[in-house]
Amino acid sequence: GALRVIQEPGELQVTAGDTATLGCQVEVAESGVQLRMEWVRDGGLGVLCATRLGFVTAPPVSRCPRRAQGVQLAWHPPRATLSLPQVQDNDSGRYICQVILEI
Repeated sequence: GALRVIQEPGELQVTAGDTATLGCQVEVAESGVQLRMEWVRDGGLGVLCATRLGFVTAPPVSRCPRRAQGVQLAWHPPRATLSLPQVQDNDSGRYICQVILEI
């Protein structure tokens, strides 16, 4: 029901120095809801980016407070795009978009 999350691409391979762009589409049953979005990386890094978003009214671009290396989250409902500039060799891993519908 009330929440559906689609992450794309399913798999992405980039070279050190590239910019990686990860997408997350969020579908909700009702408008005007508040979401909490977290991008989590496996391999021990934990939460890469965590923020609260309004489904209708939200800033189009925000910095992720958990990582200061220029990671940005663009929010154009229903799609969020996480950009990681200048990927490093140690950035490899699996990234998961988690969305929580706040009540």
